[in-house]
Amino acid sequence: MTKFQLMVPFVGLLYTLVFGLMPVLRKEGLSRRFLAESLALTAAASALVLLGGFPLHPIAFLVIIYLFTMRVRILADVASAMARRGNTRSARRIFGLAHKLWPDPVGTMILELNEAACSLKEGDPEGAVQVLSGIIERAPASGLGVKHLSACHFNMGIAYWRMKMNALAGASFEAVMDIWPASVMARRAEIALGKLRQSADGEIAQDSTAATESKVAHGS
Repeated sequence: MTKFQLMVPFVGLLYTLVFGLMPVLRKEGLSRRFLAESLALTAAASALVLLGGFPLHPIAFLVIIYLFTMRVRILADVASAMARRGNTRSARRIFGLAHKLWPDPVGTMILELNEAACSLKEGDPEGAVQVLSGIIERAPASGLGVKHLSACHFNMGIAYWRMKMNALAGASFEAVMDIWPASVMARRAEIALGKLRQSADGEIAQDSTAATESKVAHGS
């Protein structure tokens, strides 16, 4: 047994502490699912190394625990990247796979947020509104962070704008600025709101696109 193998328990506990506290600092709430998974993996790996003498390098264990606990977020990133490139069919399949991998409540809503953006890409604003409304309704009790919640309202504004429901679109963009002021998302909402108010017939500008929010920090 090498000194590097003895670091496996320390690496696991440090990973749990750092990635567990990050969402708390962002006021997203602590995920019991993440704690259970990361601590269980750390305990199992520690037993293999310390009791069974298994040659597990701490860097290899760090990769394993990251891929396992972040599996849903990683797949959401991949699917969202495909959707932005227009490959929504493959994106839908990956979203479906991610839903089967036991996501926590926040992870589920992040998947749904990206699926709603995919619906906008497919020209289905009504479907996007239905999904986003459900996310916003469940958000207060779930610990969904302001980054994702503001993205929900922004995409809702885009969807309503495409449905020519300008009053609701404007209210959604204003909600973004109230929820997460001084952010890039708030600036995008301010620009979109200005275009909405300047548009006589309410047609959405061609460069107004949905916020997929694929690159997210760990919030579970």
